[in-house]
Order: sequence, then structure tokens, then C-alpha cells
Amino acid sequence: MEEIKVVVILGQTASGKSKTAIELAGMFDAEIVSADSMLVYRFMDIGTAKPSKYERAKVKHHLIDIANPDEDYTAAQFKDDASKAIEDIHKKGKNIFIVGGTGLYIKALTRGLFKGPSKDERLRKKFKKLSEEKGRDYLYAMLKKVDPVSASKIHPNNEVRIIRALEVYHTANKPLSSFQTEHGFIEEPYETLQIGIAKEREKLYQDIETRVDNMIDAGLIDEVKRLIKMGYSPELKPMQALGYKEANNYLDGMLSFDDMLKEIKKNTKRYAKRQMTWFRKETDIKWLDADDRKGMISMIKGFLSYGL
Repeated sequence: MEEIKVVVILGQTASGKSKTAIELAGMFDAEIVSADSMLVYRFMDIGTAKPSKYERAKVKHHLIDIANPDEDYTAAQFKDDASKAIEDIHKKGKNIFIVGGTGLYIKALTRGLFKGPSKDERLRKKFKKLSEEKGRDYLYAMLKKVDPVSASKIHPNNEVRIIRALEVYHTANKPLSSFQTEHGFIEEPYETLQIGIAKEREKLYQDIETRVDNMIDAGLIDEVKRLIKMGYSPELKPMQALGYKEANNYLDGMLSFDDMLKEIKKNTKRYAKRQMTWFRKETDIKWLDADDRKGMISMIKGFLSYGL
């Protein structure tokens, strides 16, 4: 059976990948499957830079607004949901664009996801409590002892991934890195073209600053207030995401307005840097300048053998 062709458009936050993808999807009669770990959440629109209703009406998007902020949505769930969406789009005879900046989601979909031990809530609570009592650095030091390979790949501030790696080790008595090595990410369920949207760092950082200012002007603070009023705790994983955590700290009086703004901008730039560190390890990505529409169109045409 012929492999389904999938165009992946990825890049750092504020690189312009979403607007680029919407424009290109319109040219190539494609639907978009979002590969963004924050766009899955309902009620979180401004801080996630979610495509507008107009943009989603222009080009059909999948996997946006499919979970509540208090639901645990994983890369494995994304892989299943995205695979179903791809099948549905393919059956309609349309082209498929995967668009986003969550590297793990893209890798899970295009290369497979290893089956590690199932989650253990008791262990997770235990490690979470340890983190609260002794600090995240203490947990990270624990991980470095039992699984230095995973520790080298996980940012010291990424508590969720640190806890998952410790949970795997203590559940299976085997490091997470061993499962990943055995799996090898060698599945290739689709024929893919991966286009990376490249933007010069200084320009990217300027655009990040502008985006954050625009989010504040668009009502990010009110969005966070509304989420809290709806009963969503600031401790929830999505509420700890970029923009939301800092806005929560501002509302709690822990940050001044100016300091909140600086923190969001600084942390967003750090996140963009981590995204590029991940993407640089992926050898299949073909990088094109953010303004190079001609190059993107030519590349997609050749891949899809599609005449406009």
C-alpha cells in the first residue's frame, strides 16, 4: 500500500510557521493537524497564540480545543489522535500539513513512540512532594544518578519530564534512556517532508517581544483570571506554561507588571532556544528562510508531485 504523504512545517515559537502554513495549505488544498502541546487546551487562546476563528475557517485545523486544562494530554494520545486525523483527511482526498513547534509530538507521529511502563500516580505524587520539599534540583540530581543519559537530554527545570524519567526507572528498574535506545524511533508510518521555518535570532527575539506585548494588549491577564474563576488551579501543568505562569505570579502579587512582562519575554526566548536545540538533532528537517515562499512552494510541489 502506498504511504500517505505528509508535509511537516515546524519551527520555533514566533517564527511565523502558523501563518506560513495557513497560506501554503490554501494553495495546496490541505488541512492542518496541529502539533502544539498547548493548542489542545480549551479556553487558553491568547497565551497560546491559537489561530483565530477566521484562520481556522479559512483552512480546517485538527487537534485544537480537544482537552480541558485539567486533563492530562500526552504525546501518546497526540500520536493516536493525529493518526486518526491524517486518515480522515487522506480519505477526503486532501493534502496533509502537520504544523507546530512541539518536537516530541512531531517525532512521535513521524518516527513512532516507544511503549514505556504505564504511569504510577503514587510514585508521581511522591516525586512531586520531594520537589516541593527539597527543590527541583534535588530531583534532577536523583535522575543524574540513576539515568545520566536521560538527565543530559532533559532541562533541569522540566519537572514533568524529570518525574516521568524517575517514575520509569523505579517502575521498571531500567532507565528511560534504555527504552528509547531499544525503540530507536525507527518507525516510518508516513512519507514526510519536514520544512523548518528559519528566522535570524535577532529578528526572532524582536518578534517574541512584539508577540508578548500583543498578548498582554489582547487580554492575557483577563484570560488567566477567567481560567482561575472557572476553577482551573494555577498549579495545573497547562497553567504553568509560558505566559500563564508569569501572569499567575503577577495576579498573586509575586511579580510587578513590568517584571511579569520581562519574565515572559525572557522565558519565551529561552524556550525558543531549547526548541532549536531539539530541532538541530533532527537530520530530516530542511531549513528555509521564513520569507522564502518560493522555495517552500517549490519543495512542496516536488514532494507532492502536485501542479498548481
